[in-house]
Amino acid sequence: MFAILRTIPKPLRMLILPIFAMMLSACDPAALGNVGGASGPKIDPNAPVPVALLVPRGGSASDNLLATNLENAARLAIRDLDGVQIDLRVYGTAGQASTAATAASQAVADGAKIILGPVYGEAANAAGVAVADSGVNVLSFSNNTTIAGGNVFVLGPTFDNTANRLVNYAKRTGKDKIVVMHASDIGGQLGRNAIQRAIAANGATLSGSVDYALSQQGVIAAVPKVKALIDSSGANALFLTANSSTALPLLSELLPNAGVRNSSTQFIGLTRWDVPAQTLGLAGVQGGWFALPDPGSSAAFAQRYSAAYGSRPLDIAGLSFDGIAAIGSLVKNRKGNALSTSALTQAAGFRGAGGIFRLLPDGSNQRGLAVATIRDKQVVLLEAAPQAFGSAGF
Repeated sequence: MFAILRTIPKPLRMLILPIFAMMLSACDPAALGNVGGASGPKIDPNAPVPVALLVPRGGSASDNLLATNLENAARLAIRDLDGVQIDLRVYGTAGQASTAATAASQAVADGAKIILGPVYGEAANAAGVAVADSGVNVLSFSNNTTIAGGNVFVLGPTFDNTANRLVNYAKRTGKDKIVVMHASDIGGQLGRNAIQRAIAANGATLSGSVDYALSQQGVIAAVPKVKALIDSSGANALFLTANSSTALPLLSELLPNAGVRNSSTQFIGLTRWDVPAQTLGLAGVQGGWFALPDPGSSAAFAQRYSAAYGSRPLDIAGLSFDGIAAIGSLVKNRKGNALSTSALTQAAGFRGAGGIFRLLPDGSNQRGLAVATIRDKQVVLLEAAPQAFGSAGF
């Protein structure tokens, strides 16, 4: 599930939670399978286009806050659609798969031509299955690629996208012999697999991998193995799947103490090391690399959202803005098949709250990400986010 992290747990007591390796990846850790293909219903581009927004309203307090952010962002995006009219219809799912399926079916019965949301992987899969026969596509806010395919797309940042961006940069800067350190749970395994695919795709070298059980002792036991593997293989980079809510605070202490330091072995993170902000203060991550959305675009979106609604948006709110931006861009072409699968997966992509992105035929996505490091507890960009597909960074 999505969590809003306010503080970093103390290293010696923080390993009580399952890994949430990326923003929404652990919402549905099991592979749920793909659903049937969909071409997309015909629309009248000269009339308001009915769009269903499925949000977790009716669930917990955090779900309700999330729902408000997603709806606000969608309405903010609608204001930008010059000449395009969107009839936004909002449905609550309470964060439940069964409710999401019912809401999706009702939305299609009400005339929705595309569904934006829901958030959680299991709910998104259920919504996609419920409307597969109607030909309506689902642009979910999940980043769980195990549910992507057929009529279900994931808008959330994916392991593969992040890993490929970072390995590509590492290869070009000479940090091309990489050890992977990952949790032994499903999130860690999916992260490891994505990193290994990126290493192969970019011509880097996999120097080995070390897993660890999600416990204090499990992490402690894995550190000497990492040190030994780096020494024996001559690796010059260590790619970590851990984040601040799991093993990263502990690893940031143990690895340097064991002699594995950024000065000789480049640390690379699969997750955002600037979220929450307290992560920037960890001594062991100074000099580490991570990827993040285009900072300029993200800041502009946050400023506009704050001006409109009086509070800073949750990071995930940008995905709702992205979905409306993509829909509006396609409808603006005034074609009846604007929301078909082929249209949604156009190679040119779209520009959203965090920069450029595009949907891929397998239901996943590709986003233009910046590469950053941490110096003196501050984020410093090493390479800007690409502004077009096919440019440096892809």
